[in-house]
Amino acid sequence: MLIDKTTSAVVTGGASGLGRASATALAKAGVKVAIFDLNEEKGEEVAREIGALFCKVDITDEDSVIAGLDKARKAHGQERILVHCAQTSRGRMKTVGRDRENGGFIRYPTELYEYSIRGILVASYRMASLCALGMASLDPLEDGERGVITLTSSAAAQDAQVGQIGYGSGKAGVNGLVLPMARDLMDLGIRVNSIMPGIFATPPMMGAPEKVLNTLAASVPFPKRLGKPEEFGSFVLELVRNSYFNGQAIRLDGAIRMPPR
Repeated sequence: MLIDKTTSAVVTGGASGLGRASATALAKAGVKVAIFDLNEEKGEEVAREIGALFCKVDITDEDSVIAGLDKARKAHGQERILVHCAQTSRGRMKTVGRDRENGGFIRYPTELYEYSIRGILVASYRMASLCALGMASLDPLEDGERGVITLTSSAAAQDAQVGQIGYGSGKAGVNGLVLPMARDLMDLGIRVNSIMPGIFATPPMMGAPEKVLNTLAASVPFPKRLGKPEEFGSFVLELVRNSYFNGQAIRLDGAIRMPPR
């Protein structure tokens, strides 16, 4: 994939964490970046910092995504790169567990499960398919390539812990999108991959107590620390540059395998 000042990218969740690191890496490489996020204040701040465009977008709302893409394309042209990091989920509880307040048992509500699947899996399909539709109109580059889509899964897609039924199965579904979508889009020259990050030093994670962070870092085989967001951004850049990477779901986790609890 050619990376230069004529190439444009859309990065969801670009106001913080892994999305911000991805947007920063792409901008430093000379790509025109559009940040999609709901946090307007933080999104505008990051956009100013890296020379990007901010678009207030709700990834769970199709009209909002279409409006964001329209704004980004008017400013930067049709994107050749999508990095989808944004997600939303609700509830950390067992499929069925004890109801400690009222006695008996309680289950993870279907409504919360459905919300998580919409915010993780359906939103990933929405972003990928809408961007692919636009990429299909582009002139092909070397090898006939028109674009590349990178989705964000999680190590929890393969070893989700107790209470992660919505999050874990949603992220597993993201990995399940990759190969059939890569095959669907192969004749158009659009690649699709996903990254499964392990424990990264993102703002939500860094809000945990220091003792918890130290325990998590010690659980990583090597290196014994949390992942750095810029390491995720660097990997995103490699997936964009290396056109033989296609149809892959790849762990980026220091070789960690999460225990049941």
